[in-house]
Amino acid sequence: MKKVAVVTGGAGFLGSHLCDRLLAEDISVICIDNFLTGRIENIEHLFGNPNFQFIKLDVTNFIHIPGNVDYILHFASPASPIDYLKFPIQTLKVGSLGTHKSLGLAKEKNARFLIASTSEVYGDPLIHPQQEDYWGNVNPVGPRGVYDEAKRFAEAMTMAYHRYHGLETRIVRIFNTYGPRMRLDDGRALPAFISQALKGEDVTIFGDGKQTRSFCFVSDLIDGIYKLLLSNEPMPVNIGNPNEITIEDFAKEVIKLTGSKSKLIYQELPVDDPKVRQPDITRAKNILGWQPKVDRAEGLKITLEYFKKEVK
Repeated sequence: MKKVAVVTGGAGFLGSHLCDRLLAEDISVICIDNFLTGRIENIEHLFGNPNFQFIKLDVTNFIHIPGNVDYILHFASPASPIDYLKFPIQTLKVGSLGTHKSLGLAKEKNARFLIASTSEVYGDPLIHPQQEDYWGNVNPVGPRGVYDEAKRFAEAMTMAYHRYHGLETRIVRIFNTYGPRMRLDDGRALPAFISQALKGEDVTIFGDGKQTRSFCFVSDLIDGIYKLLLSNEPMPVNIGNPNEITIEDFAKEVIKLTGSKSKLIYQELPVDDPKVRQPDITRAKNILGWQPKVDRAEGLKITLEYFKKEVK
């Protein structure tokens, strides 16, 4: 019998790449999305695949899937600041109710459950780099709290099902990721920078640009997630690229790559925006034998080719 995986948020940036990988591993995929932030264009290429099924559904409602299910990967959630500030209540609901419904399905099917968590559980971190045993520095009542606390709750709910029901669970803490299928308007640094540079507009930096991020190419991230799914590790695992860069230097890289004459302009830093972000991936290396392979120069070239077709 072919194994079956349910991917919630499967029409999103990461979810769609995950569907591709699971199908490539000869696993049948049931993709669930309500298109709040996902796009049908991300999964259109899969509609002719007999091992792929799409269900339009809001996972904060009851989820019914007939037949056998082996894996449930819960990726449904707005994931960029512009999205979760636009949809604050939906973000909290999908992290709480959506996680609860997805875990309930996993319990019913006796399926292994993997939750897509985030580096945002560390908030504006007071330790650097961030390792999994750090509890974070999060403002629960700030504007970003809707995402941070939704994911922290989702982790707690996942561990409760693991401990109380004996459910097989996995938690991936995803750090900044980039690649094809990102939305140009999702507000994250890379699509914003590339979009502005390709249009010859000034490139906007928030704050002084000295804050850091660590960017992981999407194929590396998906590889780490797949390895975690097949592992025996129930505790959170950071997946990301530890190669850290300032936002200002990153913007300059993008301008150079595009050949644009764009200039940098600076605006006020949003509330609670993290000053540093770098994963400690020791656990991923030791437990999964995983580390990123695609360097930023190569990943940016691939991503630029995608965005050239997207920018009108």
